[in-house]
Amino acid sequence: MSFFDEMKESLVSAGKDVSQKAKEVSGVAKLKLDVKSKEDYVEKQYAELGRTYFDEHRDDEENAENEQFTVIKEALAEIERMKAEILNLQGAAECPNCGARMPQGASFCSSCGTKMAEPEHFTGEVVDDEKFDE
Repeated sequence: MSFFDEMKESLVSAGKDVSQKAKEVSGVAKLKLDVKSKEDYVEKQYAELGRTYFDEHRDDEENAENEQFTVIKEALAEIERMKAEILNLQGAAECPNCGARMPQGASFCSSCGTKMAEPEHFTGEVVDDEKFDE
């Protein structure tokens, strides 16, 4: 064999090795991505299962003392209070029927026609005497 034939065979062999390694690396990377995707899916299903269980059992007496139920209920109430405060500060109201936003003081929902309640004005005063740790 001539020098150039040996060089060509060597380069072809090295190219095949590099190509094989690249396939292996990309295969491993794809599998890792698939594993992560499935793990995320399982976590989402766990969360949905927990949400469903909470929704079905939130008012059960045996769960009244359950700390996790209490924490979730308190957080949900606080979220609703803050959303109402945001709407008030923006001068907006939310339809109790369809959730559409409209200007405060509107008599009827512009989306579904539901009669709107009189707006509650946030005064910025704390009604609850509960003290918060800073």
